[in-house]
Parts: sequence; structure tokens; C-alpha cells
Amino acid sequence: MKTKEAPLVDKLYKLRRDIAPLSYILPSRNSHRHPLMHFDGTSNRALRYSPNQKSPFEDEQDKNVILEPIIFEDGFLKVSKTNPVLQYFLDIHPDNGLKFEAVNNEKDAETELEIMNYEVDALIAAKQLGLSELERIGRVILGRDVTKMSTAELKRDVLVYARNNPKEFLNTLNDPMTNISATVALMFDKGILGYRGSKDVHFNLPNNKKRMLTVPYGEDRDYIVASYLQSDEGLETFKLLEPMLED
Repeated sequence: MKTKEAPLVDKLYKLRRDIAPLSYILPSRNSHRHPLMHFDGTSNRALRYSPNQKSPFEDEQDKNVILEPIIFEDGFLKVSKTNPVLQYFLDIHPDNGLKFEAVNNEKDAETELEIMNYEVDALIAAKQLGLSELERIGRVILGRDVTKMSTAELKRDVLVYARNNPKEFLNTLNDPMTNISATVALMFDKGILGYRGSKDVHFNLPNNKKRMLTVPYGEDRDYIVASYLQSDEGLETFKLLEPMLED
């Protein structure tokens, strides 16, 4: 039984966001500088686009090849259904999915809908946070000194972050380390722990000024301390320090 071929349609291709200049010329032939090869299941075959050829494969083209540049204007390239060779060439081009992609309105709508749902969920979750939770997010995620912020300022900044980074915000809310890191930040705010120089964390208690640990270069202080306090070695220390926050 003969397989029914898909109908020819016009196609629209777009550059990915990290490319997208006003005008972009896509490599259209295999060369040492821009290797264009396609594995057909048996071997790697060189690609070359020519508007007067019936195939994008060099080994299927005759000697009367006419080369023509493939140019994206304002980030887009429309290819008519009357040029199926160029459509096929673009579909199997090595840069497809890396530098450009075919416009898929249904897929794009699904992606946008997913992002919008994340935004809605994140904003609802942020709006429902109590003051203590807002302060926790402010300390850990935003790195703010919440003692110098009004409640309105804190709510605004958390809502803005939730709107701009919905997925990360929701993940953070469900991350146990967020609570512990916030507790550590509060320990520094209340002077239970101190930071000397650029690396050393010390106890700042009446009878204990010893060094707790040294923060590795480039690491987040609160996260490193929180990780230590959750370790077998530091857990007892955490149990002793946490009640001091209520004093």
C-alpha cells in the first residue's frame, strides 16, 4: 500500500533568541569552515543548497549547481511550499534546533501556557506568604536586609521575583534548605554568628568566640553554614543555636 505523502505547505523558520541579528546568513554548503553533514542512517552525507537541484545532498546533484545564500531577515525566513528542497535542507541542517527552528504555533502556545501557569501559581503562592515566610524569602533568595524594609517593600520585591522567576520561586518554596538558610541568615542578623575577614564564620556567644568553619572561595556563606549545621557533625550545634533566636 502506498504511503500518503504529507501536503506541501509554506513554512516559517525563526532564529533562536541568542542569535537573532537583523540579518543572518546561514551556512548553505559543506566546507572545512562550516561542516554540513547529515547522517541518513547509513553514512554521513555532505549537504549543499542549490535552488536548481532536486536534492540537498551533494552526491545527488549534477554539475550545474547554482549557489544561493539563505538569509534570515529580522530573525525570520519564510520558505514557500514551492521550494520543498530548501525546506528539507533546513529541516536536516545541523544548526536546526541550535541556531534556528521551525515556527510551531501550537508548540509555542503550549510553552507560553506552561510559563503563564507557572507565573500564576508563583504569584498566588507569594501572595499567600505570611510575614515570617516573606522575611525568609527576602533573606535567602533576594539577599535583602529585611530589618531595614517595610512589609510593603518586602511583599513587592517577593512578588516581582515570583513573577520574573516563577519556576525557581516555586522550587525554592519546596526546598528544605531554604528554611535552614533563612535561619542561618537570621543568626547572623541577631549576632549569634559572626563573619570575620572574607571567609571565617565564628560563634558570637558570651563564652564562645571560636571559629565554626571557613567558607570556600566563591561559595554562598549562608548555604555553606546551613549545610554544615545539617551534617552529622553540625546538627547538635544547630539544636543549641536555634532556640537562641527566640530570646
